[in-house]
Amino acid sequence: MLLLTMNSNNDFIKRVNTLLQAYNDGLLGNTTMPEESHPIFHNQEEKLLYFTLPMALNYQRNSYKLWESALKTWNDTETKIVFDFKIASQPNTEILRSCLLKYKLALQPNKHIDTWNRISKTIYENWGSISLLLKSTDYDFLKLKDIIQNQYKKSFPYLSGPKIFNYWAYIIQEYADIKLKNREYIEIAPDTHVIKASIKLGVISDEEANKISREEISLRWRNSLKDSGIDPIDVHSPLWFWSRSGFKLKI
Repeated sequence: MLLLTMNSNNDFIKRVNTLLQAYNDGLLGNTTMPEESHPIFHNQEEKLLYFTLPMALNYQRNSYKLWESALKTWNDTETKIVFDFKIASQPNTEILRSCLLKYKLALQPNKHIDTWNRISKTIYENWGSISLLLKSTDYDFLKLKDIIQNQYKKSFPYLSGPKIFNYWAYIIQEYADIKLKNREYIEIAPDTHVIKASIKLGVISDEEANKISREEISLRWRNSLKDSGIDPIDVHSPLWFWSRSGFKLKI
């Protein structure tokens, strides 16, 4: 466990604040998030559909290419039907498979189609829409977490995983106009770039990076930021772009 003295923790928080300021000032290079490649929406439910279903396929792949594929799929009238729960939740998956593979939104012809189908079916049959799912939790992150990661965990493949779930909760706030209560409990989502930046800042050691779980890394960040006024998930994007820029900015 990383142990920080009061002085060293103050220095750590100063470095984190410097990174946050650099991100806000545009000093980390191109900071266009992959999710910013999105269509013009007509209502909030469209936003939620667009930023939820592809997220469940965002595992060990290039996020920019994923969202480029999502945009092409949405803009094509023949393939956009995959974002309709009435169609996506049906047991006949041949149409779903054809549409999801056309622009490589799905890369695995069976597993990815099953993931999309199962999540669509779960939401449609239990709540009717993502908006009503969120409303049923009173827009409380902790209640939403209990539903997706505990009560219906097997029915939300990949989306229920700690990394993707926490990042999804962050994304629907940023891009779908959702305000979640208990936002401060959203954990940082450790991917390759976040892990590299975590090593750089001393949250974990280089040796620990391949030994401890992603959940442990998230916990390290939560403990390191305690009483700083910084929510863990707010550090995700600055860390991500800092790593992608090759750590050119020295902090």
